[in-house]
Amino acid sequence: MSHQSKESKLFIVLGCFLIANAILAEFIGVKIFSVEESLGLSKFDINLFGVEGLSFNMSAGVVTWPIVFIMTDIINEYYGVKGVKFLSYLAAILIVFAFIVVGFSIKLVPADFWINQTVNGTNLNMNNAFKGVFGQGMWIIVGSITAFLIGQIADVRIFHSIKKITGEKKLWLRATGSTLVSQLIDSFVVIFIAFYINPQFNWSWQMVAAIGLVNYTYKFIIALSMTPVLYFIHAIIDKYLGKELALSLTENSAKG
Repeated sequence: MSHQSKESKLFIVLGCFLIANAILAEFIGVKIFSVEESLGLSKFDINLFGVEGLSFNMSAGVVTWPIVFIMTDIINEYYGVKGVKFLSYLAAILIVFAFIVVGFSIKLVPADFWINQTVNGTNLNMNNAFKGVFGQGMWIIVGSITAFLIGQIADVRIFHSIKKITGEKKLWLRATGSTLVSQLIDSFVVIFIAFYINPQFNWSWQMVAAIGLVNYTYKFIIALSMTPVLYFIHAIIDKYLGKELALSLTENSAKG
């Protein structure tokens, strides 16, 4: 297999994982789950900025976002700023396309026999359930896509800024450092757009700050815990590419 073939195939695989998980995060993100109770713990009772009774209630989208940011850092390492930007813009376009298709699907007239269904012993109006799960508000969609793009661009810039200082060493520092900053941006931008400037919710800045900080704390912990996974994937890719090609790609990526 030629070097060009390996390089192209790897880019396609990494890009597919990034885009697939980004789109999945948008659609499973409508479910809010309790982190503490999912781990068998009692809910935390946190008070921040005058907002009481906070706990780690997270969007299910956080399940796949760590994969997105790992893919971002790996692509950044081997293909540089242009590779990450291309895939980030493509992901945003496909997310918009997915929401357009879902919006069209919601407008379709449901078949009579499909509307009333019994699921796990509960009678459901399937059409209302479909709308409830997939029919996310425009402000949330705009906030999520905007936060994603800003976070991705910040990630790639910070990654290479650190790499210029450390060289090829300390992958954990540039990957984790860039992810922590991009996740900080992502955590607050999406809430600010979806719930602060959105007249339907009109949250106070205290609520935005409190919820954003709780969300970021969770993402901070996950980002640190994913560092061994990053090294594991990096080692597999180096073995697949071979030492010479892997080094060539990382050196070229540093040039922009």
